[in-house]
Amino acid sequence: MTLLGADEALVAEQEVPAGSTLGRYLLLKAGGALVSLAMVVVLGFFSFRILPGSDPAINLTRGRRVSAEEVDRLRVQFGLDQPLPVQFLRYVRDLFTGDLGYSYVYNQPVSGLILDRLGPTLLLTGTAAVISIVLGLWLGQRAAWKRGSWFDKVQTGLALTFWSVPTFWLGLLLLLLFAGGLRLFPAGGMMSPGTDATGIALVLDVAWHMVLPVLTIVAVVYAQYLMVMRASVLEEMTSDYLTTARAKGLTEDRVRTRHAVPNALLPTVTLVFLTLGGLVGGAVTVETVFSWPGLGYLTFQGLSAPDLPLLQGTFVVFSSIVIVMNFVADLVYRVLDPRLKAA
Repeated sequence: MTLLGADEALVAEQEVPAGSTLGRYLLLKAGGALVSLAMVVVLGFFSFRILPGSDPAINLTRGRRVSAEEVDRLRVQFGLDQPLPVQFLRYVRDLFTGDLGYSYVYNQPVSGLILDRLGPTLLLTGTAAVISIVLGLWLGQRAAWKRGSWFDKVQTGLALTFWSVPTFWLGLLLLLLFAGGLRLFPAGGMMSPGTDATGIALVLDVAWHMVLPVLTIVAVVYAQYLMVMRASVLEEMTSDYLTTARAKGLTEDRVRTRHAVPNALLPTVTLVFLTLGGLVGGAVTVETVFSWPGLGYLTFQGLSAPDLPLLQGTFVVFSSIVIVMNFVADLVYRVLDPRLKAA
């Protein structure tokens, strides 16, 4: 075999393990995501059925004079007269066809209810996520570059304070101050009652209603990005390549923006995907406080009944979003980190 042929064989041997390693990585992460999803389905089904007072036939007839035969008829209608294993198998079978059940309270398919409420939730959490990411990353990198200054101390103190505040408590505080006291913003809802506004007027009306719930989410979430970005930039500031960049005559702003910040973004990018899933799932408290007509408020209304199919459906949707975002975060981290690509 010639020297060139030996080199080609060596390259081929090196490429195969790399591809197989990536394939194994993808299979491992996908398998973990599927196992997590299966556990979500099992827990979501059985946990809501062991809650005290979770019999929907009794709850739906509360306050009305009904006979025991009528309550039993409702149980048969809802399929609750069957043993739990039979109900679970039927539930899993329906899931594979996209059927999330039929809401006891709304008397509608759960999948339709979720689709109707998904838009407002994505609008609220998406807007809050974009503002939080931009604000947190910008303040974090500047606080790190001015370590020990008043700017750094103030921003770090505010971030730690907001990060530790419960979201629902902050929402109630903003609601009492700006909606109840100063009356600058509406107390709840997505748009003014009875409005027939269209176009720009409708957009402005929705934006006016979004201010307080978005501010509540941003105040808590941006702090995470700020602290992570600050720590990442501080770690990069001790690197030799920054000294080399300064020796080439680059200004401090260019050293920061062109060298330090891009390398510090790696852990923050993965945090973005991890928190996106948590934002949607964590919207329950904010949407409930501000009566925002999204999935979170729908879940709260389902808990009040309790509406088992609705709770199961929203639980599966929220959990699936978190699992998918975690899976994407793992893939993005592997793509961006050369150490993992070589592993």
